[in-house]
Amino acid sequence: MNRTNKNILRGGLILFYILIIALITLGISSLFSYLNTGADRSTMLHTEQIQERYYIPIIDWDTTNVKGRQLDATTLKSIEEDYLNAWYVKSRALKNNSLTGIEDYYTANAKEKITQLIDYNLNQQITVEMTSLEHHPKVEFFSEDGQLVVLTDLEVLEHEQLYKEGVFITKSTSTNTYKIILLLEDGYWRIRQIVKETSDNNLKEIATKDLDVDIKGINYYPKSSPWDTFGTQFSKDTIAADFNIIKSAGLNSVRIFVGYEDFGKEKVSQEKLEKLILLLDQAQMADLKVLVTLFDFYGDYSINDWTMTQQHLSVIVNGIKDHKALLGWDLKNEPDLDYTSRGKEVVESWLEHMIYRIKLIDNTHVITIGWSNTTSAAALVDQVDFVTFHYYEALNELESALVDLRSVSGNKEVVVTEFGVSSYSGIWNLMGSSEDDQADYHKEIQELLDKNKLPFMSWTLYDFESVPEDVTGTYPWRRKPQKYYGFLDSRGGKKKSSYKYITSQRLKK
Repeated sequence: MNRTNKNILRGGLILFYILIIALITLGISSLFSYLNTGADRSTMLHTEQIQERYYIPIIDWDTTNVKGRQLDATTLKSIEEDYLNAWYVKSRALKNNSLTGIEDYYTANAKEKITQLIDYNLNQQITVEMTSLEHHPKVEFFSEDGQLVVLTDLEVLEHEQLYKEGVFITKSTSTNTYKIILLLEDGYWRIRQIVKETSDNNLKEIATKDLDVDIKGINYYPKSSPWDTFGTQFSKDTIAADFNIIKSAGLNSVRIFVGYEDFGKEKVSQEKLEKLILLLDQAQMADLKVLVTLFDFYGDYSINDWTMTQQHLSVIVNGIKDHKALLGWDLKNEPDLDYTSRGKEVVESWLEHMIYRIKLIDNTHVITIGWSNTTSAAALVDQVDFVTFHYYEALNELESALVDLRSVSGNKEVVVTEFGVSSYSGIWNLMGSSEDDQADYHKEIQELLDKNKLPFMSWTLYDFESVPEDVTGTYPWRRKPQKYYGFLDSRGGKKKSSYKYITSQRLKK
C-alpha cells in the first residue's frame, strides 16, 4: 500500500515538472516570436486615432519618371497612407495646439519645427483650423535601399481659418507646392523635411454662366414619401405620373432634394444614385428641367468635414452632370439658418469651396444657393450663376425686397424658389388660412411674379398625410400646417382651389 502511494506521488511530481517545462518553453517561444515580429502597429503608434478620422483629399500620383529604385504599387500605397496621415495629424495638432501623434509621422527634426509653431500659437492664444483638399505628388527619387523617398507635391489646395481666443479672425485658400523627404523608420514613412517652394492665393478663375431657362416650376416630393423621395417607396411610375401633372399645369421645371446622409455621405449609395438618374429620365420624358438641391439636412460645415463633403459632391455631380434634364445645382437649402449655430464665416467658407468644386467638375450647368430670405440672398452673389431666395413673408413687402436684392445682384437672374401658404386652419392653427385663402394668396403672388418678371418655384405639389418629425419637430402646431401647402390633396390628388393659380393665368392660356 505504501509502495503504491509512493509510485503515485512520484508520477505526480513527474507530470508537474513536465507541465512547468512546457509553460517555460511556451513563454520563451512567445517572447521570441514577439521580438521577431515587432509590436502591433496600432499599439506602437497612434494609428487608432487616424482610423477614427475622416480625411480623404483628392490625391493624384505621378510615378512616371522615378530615379533610383523601382517603386511598386504596395510601397506606394504605404507611402500614401502615412503621407496623408502626416497631413491629418498636423492639422489636428494646430487645431488643438497639441503634439499628439506628431512623432508618429514626423522625424525629430521635422517635429521640432511644428513644436515651435505650436508654442508661438499658444503664446498668442491662436488656433488654426486647416485642411488640404487636393494633392498631386510627383515621386522624384526612391533610394535603392527602399528607405528614402523624395516628392514634389504640386498645387496642394489648402484652406485655413485663424482664430484668436476662440474668435474667428480670417481665412485663406491657397495652392502651394512642396518639396518633401520621407524616411522609412519602424515600418512607417515619416516626413523628414517639408519645404514650401511656391504659393498662390489665386484659385483658378471659372466664369459664371447665364440662366437660360425662364423658370416656372415647383418643389417636388411624392405625396406618399415626403422628404424621402429616394427611399423604399420610390417608384418611377409615380414620378412619371406626377411629372406629367406638373407639365400639364403649365410648368417647366421641378426642384428636388438630395439628402447628404440619405445618399451615404462620403460613401455615396449607388442605388440612390441610380434612383436619381431614373427621376431625371422621367423629367426628360415629361419635358421638364430639374434643379437638384444638394446637401439637404447637412449642417456641420467644419473643416474636418470638407474632404468628405467634397467626395460626396464629386460622386453625385459626376454621376448626373451630363443628363439632359438637369437644369443646374442648388448647393444647399437655407444655409443661412445655420449662421447662429455654426458661424457665418464657417458656413460661407464651406459654400465657397463647394461652389468651386462643382465648377471644376461641371462648368456647363448653373449654380445657386437656396437662401431662406431676400436679405441673406445678397451673400456670395459674385460666385453663383443666379440668385435664389425663399419667401414666406407678407406679400405687400415682396416688391421692395426684390428691388433691394436686384440692386446687389447686378445682371444675374433672381428667382424665388420657395413660397406658399398652408390651407390648414384646424385646432392647432385657428388663425390659419382656408383653401380659399390659399387660392387668394397664390392668385396675388402670381400677379406679383408676372408684374416683376420674377421666375419661380412654388411649395409644393401635394398635401401630405404625414411629415417627418426631424423636419418640423414634434409640436403639432408646427407639423400640422406643413401638411397642407399643396395644390393637390394628399388622398386622391384632387385639385384644390389654389391649383387654378399654380402658374399665372397669362402663361396658362
